[in-house]
Amino acid sequence: MLEKILILDFGSQYTQLIARRIRELNVYCEIHPYNKIPADIRDVKGVIYSGSPFSVRDKNSPRLNTGQFANLPLLGVCYGAQLMAYTEGGQVEASQTREYGRANLSELDNQNELMRGVDVNSQVWMSHGDTITQLPENFDIIASTDTVKVAAYKVKGEKRYGIQFHPEVTHSSQGKEIIKNFVVDICGCTQSWTPDHFVDSTVAALKQQIGSDKVVLGLSGGVDSSVAAMLLHKAIGAQLHCIFVDNGLLRKNEFEDVLASYQGMGLQVKGVDASQQFYAALKGLADPEAKRKAIGKTFIEVFDEEAHKINGVTWLGQGTIYPDVIESVSVAGGPSATIKSHHNVGGLPDFMKLKVVEPLKALFKDEVRRVGHSMQISEDILGRHPFPGPGLAIRILGDITPQKVAILQEVDAIFIDGLKAKGLYNDVWQAGAMLLPIQSVGVMGDERTYEQVVALRAVSSIDGMTADWSHLPYTFLAEVSNKIINTVKGVNRVVYDISSKPPATIEWE
Repeated sequence: MLEKILILDFGSQYTQLIARRIRELNVYCEIHPYNKIPADIRDVKGVIYSGSPFSVRDKNSPRLNTGQFANLPLLGVCYGAQLMAYTEGGQVEASQTREYGRANLSELDNQNELMRGVDVNSQVWMSHGDTITQLPENFDIIASTDTVKVAAYKVKGEKRYGIQFHPEVTHSSQGKEIIKNFVVDICGCTQSWTPDHFVDSTVAALKQQIGSDKVVLGLSGGVDSSVAAMLLHKAIGAQLHCIFVDNGLLRKNEFEDVLASYQGMGLQVKGVDASQQFYAALKGLADPEAKRKAIGKTFIEVFDEEAHKINGVTWLGQGTIYPDVIESVSVAGGPSATIKSHHNVGGLPDFMKLKVVEPLKALFKDEVRRVGHSMQISEDILGRHPFPGPGLAIRILGDITPQKVAILQEVDAIFIDGLKAKGLYNDVWQAGAMLLPIQSVGVMGDERTYEQVVALRAVSSIDGMTADWSHLPYTFLAEVSNKIINTVKGVNRVVYDISSKPPATIEWE
């Protein structure tokens, strides 16, 4: 069985960062809501309690019986540390001043196995409104700051620890060492979870899961569906049938180019031009969520029709990745606050009657790319920027027409081709253009114009959970703007989006 660390989420904004730091150590981990603990924990080597926006002093704050993990190493972070101390007889009180931001360790037991290799005065990141004022008798302090006496503790004679600060954020200068001390030295994980290991184990599992059945998979041209397809192809070969649907909302020439790439990869893929069906479904719709739902519904209808043309299909392959799964479930086990609909999580209609196989549902986006490299997938596919499932429909604010799509395709092509020509494409995580529902006055020659405004958007990120706007050279932006206005009929103004996520999202809809 695959060894793993179990992260129990109490609602912290940093929970996914804990998972990312552990996986950077080549150790597999999973995030589960604190009240949805897996029934089988035989392969769990250690447990981490996350932080939380709640106070342990609140009557309705999340609680957990720690006895079920009696024989496992356990690390409580922030709220998790307070919870262990509070439920075992310690005292937690509101801080006199809110402790948020950088702090430095002033006292430290670096002979303790959790703090081994950590320096006195090293910087840590605090983010809490409560503080532990008294520990239970069998708890020892192993780190303090000038204002937080109990910055870290250990339970005597046990492999249980609590830390008041957040080692998972980069502001904690030696946080990665602390996480490694826990995961590798204390829990005994072997750091063997590599891309090659993932490919081998996943292919073996897929063979066992699918057997001689047939699988149908919808390709999008993106990294996730491409890597999922190759994993399935390695496992079951000709039993995999791929469908690539042109919804009329792809980038310029994308349907033909990507279809050729897939065929060159040895995949059995059928291209379907359904653009007119999508345009008909989108006619008159301006609300972003309504557009997403119409696109999703039409895709399923087209896909289902094509899937029924393949005899004996029993499985649907999907490129669902871990952030999709996490964003769709809250710590209460129900729907999270919806930012946008995820078309590939739980949206399979009953009439399709297919079982679902999701070979990437345990991976973050950057991990998907590393797995793709391990299988020697072309950089043309793996290096592509993420592209939204609804395509240009959510980059055209307002209603959709073929004419608007054609304008945006030309603008987008100039922007993306320009990034590639100037060697900037790989410096950007995602880029694209938005067609705004406004017109502005301009002058071309001696004539007054009243035409469309487009916004260019480029961001830097690791996995899309947070993002900063890319600081592209002004000379490049000027050249691109000039080319767009001079060559794309109907556009007379170009703006550049300098918003970060949060508070903005990457896409405008």
